[in-house]
Parts: sequence; C-alpha cells; structure tokens
Amino acid sequence: MLSSWRRTREDQHVKERVAAVFSDCMLPFTASTALHVVTFGIGASPFTNIEAVRLFCRNACISVLFNYLYILTFYGSNLVFAGYLENNYRHSLFCRRVPKPELLQQKPAWYRFLMYTHYNEEATEAGTLRAYESHLLVAFMKRYYCDWITNTYVKPFVVLFYLVYVSFALMGYLQVSEGSDLSNVVATETSTIAYTHAQQRYFSSYSPVIGFYIYESIEYWNTSVQDDLLEYTKGFERISWFESYLNYLHGLNITTSLSRRNFTEHLRSGFLRQPRFVHFSDDIIFAKRADGEFDVVASRMFLVAKTTENKREEMSILLDTLRKLSLTSRVKFIIFNPSFVYMDRYASSVGAPLKNSCIAALFLLFFSTFLAADPLVNAWLTVTVASVEFGLVGFMTLWRVELDCVSVLCLIYGVNYAVDSSAPLVSAFALGREFTRTRWVKLALERHGVPALQSYLCYGAALLPLAAVPSNLTRTLFRCLFLTAIITAFHCLAILPVLLTFLPPSKKKCRERKNAAENQEEIECVEMVDSTRVVDQITTV
Repeated sequence: MLSSWRRTREDQHVKERVAAVFSDCMLPFTASTALHVVTFGIGASPFTNIEAVRLFCRNACISVLFNYLYILTFYGSNLVFAGYLENNYRHSLFCRRVPKPELLQQKPAWYRFLMYTHYNEEATEAGTLRAYESHLLVAFMKRYYCDWITNTYVKPFVVLFYLVYVSFALMGYLQVSEGSDLSNVVATETSTIAYTHAQQRYFSSYSPVIGFYIYESIEYWNTSVQDDLLEYTKGFERISWFESYLNYLHGLNITTSLSRRNFTEHLRSGFLRQPRFVHFSDDIIFAKRADGEFDVVASRMFLVAKTTENKREEMSILLDTLRKLSLTSRVKFIIFNPSFVYMDRYASSVGAPLKNSCIAALFLLFFSTFLAADPLVNAWLTVTVASVEFGLVGFMTLWRVELDCVSVLCLIYGVNYAVDSSAPLVSAFALGREFTRTRWVKLALERHGVPALQSYLCYGAALLPLAAVPSNLTRTLFRCLFLTAIITAFHCLAILPVLLTFLPPSKKKCRERKNAAENQEEIECVEMVDSTRVVDQITTV
C-alpha cells in the first residue's frame, strides 16, 4: 500500500489518491486474508485433535481478521491524514508547515534536519515519479537488478543454481524424521538436556524403562495366565517380581500351579521376606477379601527393550504393539513411560496437521482458480508453492529441524506466504499485453519487487530476536519461518523472473491479436473515407 501510495501524484485530490491505492491493493489483500482465515480455520476446526494447535490457529484467525479491519479503517484513515498533510506541506510527524527552501536555510541545523522534506509547489506526475524512483531500493531494482537478472548470460547460472537448490532439498527430504525427542520441548540450558544427551551417548542401545502395570486382580496361580504374562514380557530386559517369584518357587521344588491361598501365602510370608526380594514389596498391592484371605489386586513390572540406531521408530512400533495387545488380552494391563506423552503428542501433531495442510492447499488452489485473471497464473502459483514447500521441508531437515507441531504449522503458513509473495509478480506479468516477456518481467519487478524486498527485510529483522530465545521450540519456529522467507524471496526475485522469460504465458499471440485488431480498425477507416453511403449515414447521425 505504501508503494502504491508513493506512485500517486501529490497534486491529486486525497480521495482520488486513496481510491487508487485501495483499488490497487485491497483485492489481493482481501484474497490473501481469506486464504489465511480458511487455512487457519481448518486448523482450529474439530479436524485437529490437539488443543494447543487449535488455540494457535484460533488466535491466528482473530489476528488476521483484526489486521484486515485495521488496514481497512485505521491505516486507511492515516493515509488520508497523511495526504492532507502533504497537500498543505505539513510535516508528517510534527504536523507543522514546512518552510520553503530559502527560508529553511535560515533556520538552525537541528531544525533543518527535523523539518526537511521535498518542497515542490508545482507537483507533476513526472516529478512525483522521479522522487519515488530516487529511493535507494527502487533505483537499485530498476537500474541494476532488473537488467542483470534478465541478462542472457545470467539466466543459465540461475537455472543451474535452482537445480542445486532442488538437489539439496531432495537430499534433506529423504532424511526427514518425526520430532519426538524430549529435549525439543524444554529450555536448552537445563538438566533435562544434559540427561538426554548422556542417555543418548552412553545408553542409546536401550529403550526407556517401561512400566508394565496390571490394574485388576487376575489369577496369577493359573498356569495359562502365567504363560501369557511370560509371553508378553518375552524379549525384554525385565525387572519383574512375578518372574523372580516363579524362579523362587522352582528353587524350592514347589510347583507354580498352586491354589489361590497357597500362592498368596508363599508370596507374602516367604518370598517378600527374603532380603534379596524385599524391594519387590512396593510393586505389589494386597487387599483383604471378605473371607479373610489376601489377594493381589494390582502389580507392576519394569521392562527395558534393546534397540538399534532407529530407536525412535522402534519405540513407536513397540508402543503401538503393546497398546493393541492390552486391548485384546485377557490380562488387563497398561504400559507407561513419561516419554510416551511426547511420543503420543508428536504422533498426533504430525499426522493431523499434515492432513489439514493438504486440505488447505487443495482449497487454496480451488479458491485461487476463481480469483486469478488468467488460468496460467493459477498454474504458476501451484508450481511455486510446491517448489517452496519442497525446499522448506528439505532444508529444515538439513538444519536439524524435525517434523513436530511447530514445524508443521510453519509448513501450513508457508503455503499462504508463498502465494502472497508470488501472486502480484505473476499476475502483473500474465496480464501484460504490449511488450515482450523480458520487458514485462522488468516491469513486474519494478512494480512489485521493491515492496516484496522491503517485506522480506522487515520480516527477517523481526525474526532475529527469536534466535536468541533459549528454547528449542522457539528456535524451531525461527528456523522454519526464516527458511520460508529466504526460499520465497529466492523464488520471487530470482527463479520466477528467469523462468517467465522463456516459459508460458506467451506474449507473441497477444501482440498478434492486437496487431490484427489495429489493422482491422485501419481498414474500416479506409472504407468510411471511400464510401459515400457510410459517410452520409454518419452525417445523418
């Protein structure tokens, strides 16, 4: 909006200048706001099974709507106020009338520094545009960058660099992993991080200690139940009172198939009174029945599994297998470890947002079909979004960012960010009709390149403080958003301008159609001159 405002003439009426700005900017801004609301609305819907993600998306929707109303009302009013200040040559900050240059030179240096402005009472369109083009970024973009990026000798290097980008993105894409590491959700300088690193360094071949809890009374003395329990814990390193008790009975040459009373009596009076087994007393809960006998109402065992390098994947498979077994087994048990909370969280936080991001991307393509003035605009937006998302997944993996709830939300946001950044450039190029491809690429960059570059610079500067926060989640957010800005800027300022110079849409047919129309108009004029009847009819009218 600022760029469009600076392209208007200062001698125009304020209403005309504001109308020109809103007609130029509000349609794409409304469309991008609608896309943001829909994509974040999907994340805030019941499709998402994580409350934290729903809260984030809900707050994002409110923020986007508030931002839209702010731009439409308060920001537009500020433009009107600034326009009246410019017409009356008043300072935009102090609201005082700026003296003419000859009077300003008589003032002190600090006054000249604060009150300096361009003073031109006979403002013309050429003078206004010269003032706009004197801006550093505008002059750099128009005089140097546009000619350099469209140079015939530069294009092959840009395409080669894009192939290198795709290669590294593919290398990272093949290494993507799910982020279920406990250290990712705590502050960096904590004892939890030190413990996690030590455990991964020295005990990485073992899983966390898994608690195996039997939460109801079962027939421990029954041989079939004993076989089931031994089968469930087979293959683990076990710290089990049950297995130790069975070995204790075997050592005394006592059968394990005892009656309820004898099984419990040997357990309470013999086994748990041994010094080497007394620590199992905390693993068994006894309850006295109505007939005066004791019964085991609950117990626990501890299991440790041996793993390989793919510890995370094996733990996920083991967790799913044991949970399915707990639902179908006649022995009612549960398994638990504090790290399972984060495994459950990440398992659900990756699948659901990925599904929602696919839904959002499909809606975005469907929605942009009705908004795009040319079908090829929609095609280019689709290709650009796919390339940006592919590179984002690959490069964030190479930067040691795993797929967790934060990175997946950034992937969803990256879809909108890529569309917002590339749509003006592609639309300006596709709707051009008079000049060649290269000329329209330059015009599109001159018109939309500087606002986009300013947006990237401000966006990157706003993200820099996040890099200093001692939290892995915040660092993940910084890395994902920073990569989103860098990759999108690379596509909009380098890849798209080069590819549009030799890929569709073509400008040749447009010029042929225009030339044919002009020739037809010239022929009609000749007929009107030669034909007395036509001239008479025109005279009558």
